[in-house]
Amino acid sequence: MKVLLPDADIEYIEGLYSVEEATKLFTVLQQSLDWRHDDIRMFGKIMKVPRLQAWYSDNELTYRYSNMTLASKPWTATLATLKKRISDYCQHDFNAVLANLYRDQRDSVSWHSDDEAELGNMPIIASLSLGAARDFQLKHIDNKEKLTLSLSTGSLLIMRGDTQRYWQHCVPKRAKEIEARINLTFRKIIV
Repeated sequence: MKVLLPDADIEYIEGLYSVEEATKLFTVLQQSLDWRHDDIRMFGKIMKVPRLQAWYSDNELTYRYSNMTLASKPWTATLATLKKRISDYCQHDFNAVLANLYRDQRDSVSWHSDDEAELGNMPIIASLSLGAARDFQLKHIDNKEKLTLSLSTGSLLIMRGDTQRYWQHCVPKRAKEIEARINLTFRKIIV
């Protein structure tokens, strides 16, 4: 399904993986990835990133954002299989993935754009959701138009073109109890 927003090229595919497949993948990844709980500087304070992260890539590529550098691990067999399917689907050769584990409703990611220089001018970000559904919010940088999508397990959200230039996105904290979610954001690092 094409998400119709100005200055954006966004596609949402519900059920790329069945609930059964997504549940198995969630369990394997939760248990096998090298999850990190990094510190980040926000508003002049050092605090824990409000989620767990893991970074995997080709050729030990590093990824830097918010004054944090993530050193790469080699692809696991499961991640390599997922990368191939997502790359084939998107017709784009991804070479890295940032995995995020949202342990419950208190974990989040604040408003941001994936616009780091190493992602290039018009990056393609393919985001696979596994586990509990979470709200994914988008906000236009200029006119502040907003949209909320509920990303279900096994779904894929693809952001292309000028999306990162004109839109920010977040996964907000929630008051209501929510089970864990893993989000895999496949990227192409330009070296």
